[in-house]
Amino acid sequence: MDQLSSQKDQNYLQHGANVAEGIAVIAHDEHRFSGPRHSHRQAQLLYAVDGVISVTTDNGTWIVPSSRAVWLPPNLEHATASHTNVQFRSLLIDVEGNATLPKECMVVEVTPLLRALILRLVSLAEKPDRQEMAQAVIRLLLLELTFLPAQPLNLRLPRHQALAAFCEVMRRDLAKSISIEDAAEALHMSRATLMRLFQRETGLSFGQWRQQARILKALALLAEGRTILDVALECGYDSPSAFSAMFRRSLGRSPRDYFHTARAREEAP
Repeated sequence: MDQLSSQKDQNYLQHGANVAEGIAVIAHDEHRFSGPRHSHRQAQLLYAVDGVISVTTDNGTWIVPSSRAVWLPPNLEHATASHTNVQFRSLLIDVEGNATLPKECMVVEVTPLLRALILRLVSLAEKPDRQEMAQAVIRLLLLELTFLPAQPLNLRLPRHQALAAFCEVMRRDLAKSISIEDAAEALHMSRATLMRLFQRETGLSFGQWRQQARILKALALLAEGRTILDVALECGYDSPSAFSAMFRRSLGRSPRDYFHTARAREEAP
């Protein structure tokens, strides 16, 4: 890609196409996608129509499968990427004066209504004469978004330099077995000190943080079409049944049901 095309893509990612006053849309279809670190003046609702997107900020990483969307508050620096084919639709929303919308990054459930509203706004971006319709869709979308629950699909990253580096090493090889005693020894601190530090920095225990890292890695691998056996082994589980049991406890459905439900929602009229 030449420099001019790259600059056009960067401008589009930051500004999108206006659909109504205070609202812009971004549509992106890629085999693999890795966007530069950037921010938006508006809040952003990022929805994966197909595939899985990861959104990374200074505070952590959020994984967005096709049944979810991620909400980003205004002026939050982030980088967006996918590991396989992805289609995403994004809304840039001016939230000034709206106190009901979230003030922090979060993953939300995409109901059939919310999905339809997002896609409707994307289509209205090409119809500047439909402003009244666009405004009505926007009002309904904001009402639907306000009451949606957050989903546990993020991984908070520690700010403590040594702990952050150690966590990154763990994330690169989640199949490797490591105890909290091993971690404490590697970081030259006592077990009790590490436990307190981990809780303070991430809001999770050592074991909870590693399990969450495995869940998010598994979602990305499953979206690529990897078998449950491959995903289980790469995420450090001895068997597909052990992995599936953990997945069900964490997300309420088996790996197969999770993605089957998401696809069924996408295909529903």
